[in-house]
Parts: sequence; structure tokens; C-alpha cells
Amino acid sequence: MESLKKNENFRNCYQKGKSYANRILVLYVCGNGTDGNRIGISVSKKVGNSVVRHRIVRLVRESYRLHEEMFSSGLDMAVVARSAARDADYHQVSDALMELCQKAKVFRT
Repeated sequence: MESLKKNENFRNCYQKGKSYANRILVLYVCGNGTDGNRIGISVSKKVGNSVVRHRIVRLVRESYRLHEEMFSSGLDMAVVARSAARDADYHQVSDALMELCQKAKVFRT
């Protein structure tokens, strides 16, 4: 799994991509012109301290990893956690991510 790391990659995804949101997460999706997917996860300091933020990042990353074969290729995905993610467990985060991916139609057909 490759990840978005640079600020310019996130900004590109925010500006050129399409956004989908639910109570826990916001997903931005845009094409990247390669054969692989890149995922970036952003959690604001407003959500919680570093322990809480890192926990949310791990939950989103693991949820993506376990469903990686279901995704179409050539996508940049930026996932932004909302403050409701602070109290969510793994299943809620995973369900929220899968719901947004289904809305975005990023699954293989």
C-alpha cells in the first residue's frame, strides 16, 4: 500500500477530487495516472491528542488494507477523520470507509 505524504498531493486531491462524507469520515477521490492506489489519512488536532489521532489512522489504514483487492486502481484517496471518529471502534470506522467507497464507486466491477 502506497500513501500520500506530501502536502501538494493532499491539496491536489482536495481541489481536483470529488468528496463524499458521513458522520465519521470524509473521503476525497481523484485519479493519479498510475496503476496503483495511494491513500492519505489526515486527523486534525481538534479530534484528540496524538494517541487518539494515531489510533484512528491505524484503524483506517487496516480497514483499507483488508479490503484493498476490492478497489479499482489508479486512484488517490484522502481520508479526513471527523471528531466523531474519536469514539468509534474498528467496525464503525471500517463500515464508514466502505460506505464512502461505495458512494464514490471506487470498487471493481
